[in-house]
Amino acid sequence: MIETLISSKTRIKLLLKFFLNSNTKAYLRGLATEFGESSNAIRVELNRLEEAGMLESSSEGNKKYFTANTKHPLFGEVHNILMKHIGFDQVIERVINRLGDVDQVFVTGDLSRGLNSDIIDLLIIGNINKSYLIDLIEKAEEFISKKIRYITYSRDEALNIDWESFKTQPLLLWADES
Repeated sequence: MIETLISSKTRIKLLLKFFLNSNTKAYLRGLATEFGESSNAIRVELNRLEEAGMLESSSEGNKKYFTANTKHPLFGEVHNILMKHIGFDQVIERVINRLGDVDQVFVTGDLSRGLNSDIIDLLIIGNINKSYLIDLIEKAEEFISKKIRYITYSRDEALNIDWESFKTQPLLLWADES
């Protein structure tokens, strides 16, 4: 769907990289290696996004790092479009809201790093019925045409999660605000 709105595949990759997880920070050569594309194509798109104010940059040593400009007026809208493109809106609607006693849900893996993936990795904290979770995930997978992997932690187990062990900080997808 998003490919019909944005014709540049490189721009889509960059938007996913920076706007799914706004904590993402990357530099040109690292992006070229990660995407398997020429640094020139990535440079052109980075410059366009920076000129539009959607990305911010800072220098560290001889590297220019880019991050999403979360203060940009369109940040929230772009973020929401990407969440729908990935299928997170359906995961929330079809799985999380029906599980009941969920405290938090995080996205880990490729998607937390801003890389498109056919697999959604979830970390779920709360006291839930795992057999019901499996049923809901199977239905959601059919609807969004992606596989969903998950790990669950009870509230007590969550106190011992080693958050530093994750390659990229997990992306908070949903939290119980009651």
